[in-house]
Amino acid sequence: MNQIEKLQRTRPFSTIRTELTHEDSSHWLFMHADAAEGIRPCCRPEMLDEMWAFMSSITRAPAQRRSGELRHFVLASDANAYNLGGDLNLFTRLIREGNRDRLLAYAQRCVEGVHHLHVGFGGDVRSIALIQGDALGGGLEMALACHTIVAEEGSGMGLPEVLFGLFPGMGAYSFLCRRVAPQVAEKIILEGRVHSAEEMYRLGVVDILVPKGQGVAAVEDLIRQQRRIPHSYLAMNQARNLAQAVSYDELLEITKVWVETALALGDKSLRTMDRLVKAQTRRATLEVVA
Repeated sequence: MNQIEKLQRTRPFSTIRTELTHEDSSHWLFMHADAAEGIRPCCRPEMLDEMWAFMSSITRAPAQRRSGELRHFVLASDANAYNLGGDLNLFTRLIREGNRDRLLAYAQRCVEGVHHLHVGFGGDVRSIALIQGDALGGGLEMALACHTIVAEEGSGMGLPEVLFGLFPGMGAYSFLCRRVAPQVAEKIILEGRVHSAEEMYRLGVVDILVPKGQGVAAVEDLIRQQRRIPHSYLAMNQARNLAQAVSYDELLEITKVWVETALALGDKSLRTMDRLVKAQTRRATLEVVA
C-alpha cells in the first residue's frame, strides 16, 4: 500500500476547493483556493497533503467499484495560473542544507500523487486536467499524468527547470513519452521554454484546445460524452494501464536522479531559483491587487 492510500480520508481543506457533480460521480479539485491571499500558486507541501488526502478519500478499493460505473476527476485551479511548479523556496533551503532525506520525501510524495492520477485511481476514474493559465514544471507534470488535458487558448505550458540546472523529475519525461516521440519530449524538456497551449495542441501534448473562458464547459461536455459509453472507457483504462503504463518504480528511480542532481547545484543556480521565486511572488501579489 503506497502513501496516498494511507492518508486520512476526511479533513478540512484550506488550500484546495472541491466540488461534486454529475450524480456524485465527477469530482473537481481546484488547487490554490488560497490564491486571494497572494500566495504563489505552486506545489507547496501543505497543498499536496490536502490534494492527496482528498484523492485518497474518493479512491475505491476493488471490492467497492461498481460494474459499469465510470467516474471522473478534474484537476483545475482557483488561481490565475494553473500551477507554477515545485516549491522553489523549499528546494533552495533543503539544497543549501544538503538535506537529501527531506528533498527525497517531497519528491516521492509528488510521484505518488501523479502515479495515482495516471492509473485512474485504481482503474474506475478518468482523470482530466483543465489548464487555465500557465502550467509550469511540476504543475505541468500533474497535468501530463492525467488521461486528458483540456487547455484554454492563451495558457502557457513549459518545463523551465533546465534554466537553473535541473530537469523535471516528477514524471515529465515518462508521461511526455506516452504523448509524443522521445526525441520531442527531450527537446521540450531541454529547451526549457514556455510553449503556448496552441503549440502544445499541435504537438499532441494537449488533447482538447478551447477558447479562453470555455474550459469548464468543454470538460463538462467531455464527461457527458464519456458517460454515454462507460464500459468502453473503463476497458480503455485497463488497456492503457497494460500497454502504456508508467510504473511507480520508474517514477521513483527517476526522481532519485532529480534529488541527486538538485543537491549538486551550485550557488549560481540557487540564486536563479531565488530570483524566480521573487518574480512569481510579485506576480501573485499584483494579481490579487488587480
